[in-house]
Amino acid sequence: MPFTHRNLRRDPEDVGARFDGAPDLEFRLATDALGLAESGLSYQRIPPGYRFPYGHTHARQEEVYVVVRGSGRVKLDDEVVALAEWDAVRVPAGTWRGYEAGPDGLEILVFGAPSLGDGRRDDVEGLRDWWDAAG
Repeated sequence: MPFTHRNLRRDPEDVGARFDGAPDLEFRLATDALGLAESGLSYQRIPPGYRFPYGHTHARQEEVYVVVRGSGRVKLDDEVVALAEWDAVRVPAGTWRGYEAGPDGLEILVFGAPSLGDGRRDDVEGLRDWWDAAG
């Protein structure tokens, strides 16, 4: 039986610096590293008190955010929801989302499906400072 084994904190490249935000923002895309065919996965660590600089939405992909450490808030369209360790939030396609860390930081796993293959960037729309712009 074939399988893939990777360490989410070590193996995928940390692309956090690409978001032009906090210098210690960590963002690791594990979809390719794991060879996922039907879903997506990322690990993100947001520093204490920091708001992720972009909000985004997907045309087709549903996502589930799981808080593995820390706390924070997620904004879903116009609603803000408090997050605590081991909370899971399902976000349907078409919903704008953004998140921020609480005083101890926020570590999340993000699961997405269906897999969008090579067209994954075609499915997402992002906006810098969306949370503030959305009110």
